[in-house]
Parts: sequence; C-alpha cells; structure tokens
Amino acid sequence: MRIGHGYDVHRLVEDRLLILGGVQIPFEKGLLGHSDADVLTHALMDAMLGAAGLGDIGRHFPDTDPKYKGADSLKLLAYVVELLKQKNFTLWNADITLIAQKPKVSPYLAEMQKKLANVIGCEMARINLKATTEEHLGFTGEGAGMACHAVCLLEENG
Repeated sequence: MRIGHGYDVHRLVEDRLLILGGVQIPFEKGLLGHSDADVLTHALMDAMLGAAGLGDIGRHFPDTDPKYKGADSLKLLAYVVELLKQKNFTLWNADITLIAQKPKVSPYLAEMQKKLANVIGCEMARINLKATTEEHLGFTGEGAGMACHAVCLLEENG
C-alpha cells in the first residue's frame, strides 16, 4: 500500500467556466488555468501520481505544452489511471477536500463522486468528497481562488 498527497490552487476569474470534479458548476466566475483548471481533479491526480512515485501533473501535463490548453481534466485523469495500471497500482481510496468560500458545492458532490469513480473504474464509495470554507480568511475566504487537498491510498498489485 502506498499513500499520496495532492494539493492544487487556482485563481477565480470572470469569463471562465467553473469545473470541479468534472462537473460544471453554475457560478459567475471560473478557475484560471492552462487546462480546464479543475482544481479538485488536479489535486486527486497529484495524490495518485505521488503515491506511485511518478512525479506530479506538471511533469506529465506541462502548462507550456499547447496540447493541454483547455484540456478536460477527466481525460487527464484517465491517462493517470492508465499509467498506474501499467505500473500495477489500483486506487484503494481517496479523500478529497475542496476549499472555497463560494459557491456552495454540496449539491454537486455526488455527481462529482460518480464521474471520478467512473473514470478511475472503482466503486463510488472509494472516493470521498468534502467541501469547506475558510471563514472569509485568506485568498480562498476572500473568494479570490479555490484550493483542494487530496489524499489517496494505492494498492500495488503483484
């Protein structure tokens, strides 16, 4: 068994869609980034890559590469899952905490969980999602951006 931790942060800006866990969330701002800036999926991928000792998403999907401009993070996650399969790893479970003052994302957590589990090829119960605010403290509390922490446990097969 191998443990990994992932962290990601993106600035909130106007004229961008807000995508979290592969789900489009209605909001007046979206996350700024080279890809779709899905901070939740990015943190999960970093945790998975870290647990397997395979670096981070910047190494696999550099923001200097135009082919990742506007990329769907669920497709990037599918690549990470395939990479882990090639290295004989399976996700045992993941625990993910989104940090955002607004919008309220609890109505969308089940849909995010389902999308992530489908891409990973695991039971929904293996993906735990939580969201919290920063009580108006710091850049996330001021609504300037969002952050996400993810921890995962991988099982090495054979």
